[in-house]
Amino acid sequence: MKIIVWLTESTWPACVDAATDYPEAQVVLLHVIDPDSVEAAEAARAGLLGRGIPAAAPRAHRTLVEAQAALLDAAEARLTRPAQRLARTGRVEREVVTACADADLLVLGRDGDHARLGPRSLGRATRFVLDHAPCRVLLVWPDEPPSLATLPAPPRHPPPDSGPPAPPPPPH
Repeated sequence: MKIIVWLTESTWPACVDAATDYPEAQVVLLHVIDPDSVEAAEAARAGLLGRGIPAAAPRAHRTLVEAQAALLDAAEARLTRPAQRLARTGRVEREVVTACADADLLVLGRDGDHARLGPRSLGRATRFVLDHAPCRVLLVWPDEPPSLATLPAPPRHPPPDSGPPAPPPPPH
């Protein structure tokens, strides 16, 4: 069995812990750098220091690659067994789906609102991956799940005994 564990900065410990439930599986630790992060870092730097400052995109990218390596190191240490490491750069949701082409299971974490149950507990990329993953998916809460009391109220419908709707008034 081949398991892909999608590591994000906020959910990786819970995802790695879930993978430990499969001791015989081949584990692939996956992290993706979004190129928009590099652009955002450069834009913030230019906004703070002025546009005349030399570009720092290589420095920003190098910093993100170093952080990616540290995250993969921490995840492998938490897993307590060897794992394949997959470090990618690109559109996050597309890279994750592509990495799952030959996987049996993808482990990922809820990365949205953790205070209540519902669709907002998933970020945009996570929702895309859930909808498009070519393998089974194990979705984990990165912390304690909210109680059922946070479940949204059901939609309001007319009472079942109200009968058919009234016909429209006749034209004049």
